[in-house]
Amino acid sequence: MRRVVITGMGAVTPVGNDLNQTWDSLIAGKCGIGELTRFDTTDYKVKIAAEVKNFDPTLYIEKNQVRKMDLYCQYGVAAAAMAMKDSKLADFSDGFKGTVTMQGVDPERFGVYVGSGIGGMNTFVNETEKLLKEGPARVSPFFVPMMIGNIAAGTIAIQYDAKGPCLPVVTACATGSHAIGEAFFAIKGDRADVIIAGGCEASITPISVAGFTNCMALSKRNDPTCASIPFDKRRDGFVIAEGSGILILEELEHAKNRGATIYGEIVGYGNTCDAYHITAPDPTAQGAANSITIALNDAFKDDKEYEKLVKASGAIYINAHGTSTPLNDKTETLAIKKALGDELAYKVMISSTKSMTGHMLGAAGALEVIVATKAMLEGIIPPTIGYKEKDDDCDLDYTPNIARHIVVDMAFSTSLGFGGHNACIVIKPARLIK
Repeated sequence: MRRVVITGMGAVTPVGNDLNQTWDSLIAGKCGIGELTRFDTTDYKVKIAAEVKNFDPTLYIEKNQVRKMDLYCQYGVAAAAMAMKDSKLADFSDGFKGTVTMQGVDPERFGVYVGSGIGGMNTFVNETEKLLKEGPARVSPFFVPMMIGNIAAGTIAIQYDAKGPCLPVVTACATGSHAIGEAFFAIKGDRADVIIAGGCEASITPISVAGFTNCMALSKRNDPTCASIPFDKRRDGFVIAEGSGILILEELEHAKNRGATIYGEIVGYGNTCDAYHITAPDPTAQGAANSITIALNDAFKDDKEYEKLVKASGAIYINAHGTSTPLNDKTETLAIKKALGDELAYKVMISSTKSMTGHMLGAAGALEVIVATKAMLEGIIPPTIGYKEKDDDCDLDYTPNIARHIVVDMAFSTSLGFGGHNACIVIKPARLIK
C-alpha cells in the first residue's frame, strides 16, 4: 500500500510572505484585511480586501520573466520555490532562483497539481483596457499564456523538470483542496512519487470585486475588524483575498529513503458535489457531509488502531471553509454534525483562518491544509478572530479569538466551492506515522 506524506510547504498570504510569517500571524490572531489599494473604490460598495503586502517576485523569478507572468502565477511560483527548498528536493544557486539542482526524484515520476479558481484576471483586465484604449496591436503577445488557468502548473513543471502528471484543477473555492486530493490519489495509484500540489490566486481587480459584490457574496462592512467573522451571527459575506499555498506530497518510502523531514500524512480525501445551485450550498448539507465521511472512511479503512485513538480522544482539529457568509457557515456546521454525529461534533475544535486571511479563493484550501498540518506539528490551533455574537445555527467550538495549545490526533480541512464542489482532506500527525 502506497502512503502519501507532506515533505515541504510554502505560502504567500495576506498575513505573511512566507510560511513562518503566515503561521506566526495566524496564531497571534493578526488580521490581514485592510483598505483596498489596487484601484479607486470611490464608486464601490466594498472598499476592503485582504491583499498580499510588499511581495517581491524577483526574489523567486528572474526579472525579465516577471513581466511575462500574471500575479497569480508569480504567487504560485514563489510558494512552490519555498516548498521545494523546504523539502530539500531542490537546491538553488541564488536564493530561490538561479540554477536548480534536483535531489533524488525521477523527472518522469514527478508531477505538478496546481490550480487557480479564476486564473490570470489581472492580465485579462489590463489587456482588455489596452484593447479598448489603444487597439488590437497593443495587446501583449503573452496575453493568452499569462491569462490561462493552467499556466502556473505548467510554469512550475518547467522550472523543476517535472515530467510526470500535471493537472491544474479548477473548482472555484475548493480548487486548492481538490488539487491536493487528486495528487494524493495519483501517488497512491503509483502514477507519481512526488507531486507539487496546491493553489494560487490574484483576483483583486475592479471587475472581480464588482462581480462578487453584485452576486451578494462579499461583506459590505468596510471595517476590517468585523468584516470576515465566520460563524458569528453578524456575518454578511466574505472578504476577497489573494495568495498561494503549495505542498510537496511524496510517497512515504521515497521520502524515508532520501531522509526527508515528514510533516504529516494525507490519509483521506473526499470529493462530492451538491448538484443543487450555482452559488448557494445545499441547505441539507448532505454533499458536504458526504465529502467528510468519505475522507474519514479513507483514513480509517486500513488502520483500526488509529480510528479507536481518534474517536476515543476526540482530539480533532477542523480548519473549516468558514467564509463568513450566512449560508456557508450554517451549512458547514450542519455538515460537520451529520458526518461526525452530535457527540463527536461538539468535542472537535474548529477554526476559520479566513477571519484573518480573508478568502483566497482557489488558494484557500491549500493554505488551510498547510495550517491544519502546522496545528498538529506545533500543538497550537489558530483562532477564529472577530467572533462576538453566537448564532444558534452555528453552535460548535470555533476557537474564538485566542489560539489554543493542545495535542491533536487528527486534522482535516473542508472546502466548499461555487458550483456545489465539496472537498475534505484528512491529515495524520507526523508523530503517529509508523
